[in-house]
Amino acid sequence: MKNRGRELQKFTVTKIRFVLAVLLLFVGYVTAHAQDGVAGINEANQKVRSYFDAGTELMYAVGAILGLIGAVKVYQKWNAGDPDTGKVAAAWFGSCVFLVVVATVIKSFFGV
Repeated sequence: MKNRGRELQKFTVTKIRFVLAVLLLFVGYVTAHAQDGVAGINEANQKVRSYFDAGTELMYAVGAILGLIGAVKVYQKWNAGDPDTGKVAAAWFGSCVFLVVVATVIKSFFGV
């Protein structure tokens, strides 16, 4: 019976040593590859920032196109004598202003 206890104790010490060795190898692996992760994040940050100018210019262009479409829609309603022309004009104008303001805020927020 005494022998069995010692064997069990040796087995658990061996398991603990094995788990610690695997954990040490894992920590070493993660530490070695952490620098690649930081470099990748920095590269992605630079690429995203390089698209901001083009993205905000695209948002301005979409705002201009939507403004023209809205102006035509409002003009058609006004000529037809629809009573809700003012509401439609406010909706189109508000959406265009919102799009331009969002593009400007994004551009100024990220300091591009």
